[in-house]
Amino acid sequence: MTWTHPITAKWPARHPERLQLYSLPTPNGVKASIALEELALPYEPHLVSFDTNDQLSPEFLSLNPNNKIPAILDPNGPGGKPLALWESGAILVYLAEKTGRLLSSDPAQRYQTLQWLMWQMGGVGPMFGQLGFFHKFAGKDFEDKRPRDRYAAESKRLLTVLDKHLAGRDWIMGSDYSIADIAVFPWVRNLIGFYEAADLVGWGVYPEVARVLEAFAARPAVQRGLAIPPRA
Repeated sequence: MTWTHPITAKWPARHPERLQLYSLPTPNGVKASIALEELALPYEPHLVSFDTNDQLSPEFLSLNPNNKIPAILDPNGPGGKPLALWESGAILVYLAEKTGRLLSSDPAQRYQTLQWLMWQMGGVGPMFGQLGFFHKFAGKDFEDKRPRDRYAAESKRLLTVLDKHLAGRDWIMGSDYSIADIAVFPWVRNLIGFYEAADLVGWGVYPEVARVLEAFAARPAVQRGLAIPPRA
């Protein structure tokens, strides 16, 4: 199937029959690439560079008016029709439903998985991201540490919720690895790694989170997905 979209003027597709991924290996971006690797779906990645403001280009905005990564084009969407989609959580649900994997068909289990996905999107992502800003980036120069401490306190609370939930479980949904894990653990990894906030949140008091993060990071598909798209 051949399908043209304005975004392909800037990022030409060498394999237009494959799902096209427009992303950057950030905690949100790698949700999509990890899921694609876990599901073994044929796809073609394209780097959206923040250094050159690619996300603000007319071509990218033609796909995602919210100018955030990741975004996808699937030439073989629902009913065999092309689909353009953005928002990492929506992409995770779409990919899971497209393949029938990583999201239970049991209604109760499904909604509980979506519950944790939304917990990440509404809490973990925004809170960890703000903590990273105030701890590592421009915020570190602010004399007033109350903003940083506010986000640190909320990040600790969220980690406590997750740590208690993971006790006796292999993954967030128990024995079943799911899109909830793919949503949550890149952000946990980023918090203690790239953001260098382990001491600030008292990382040592969350042994269950640390255990599952280690198992998550050991998955081959996760290791591949964390580096996609390759940075230029």
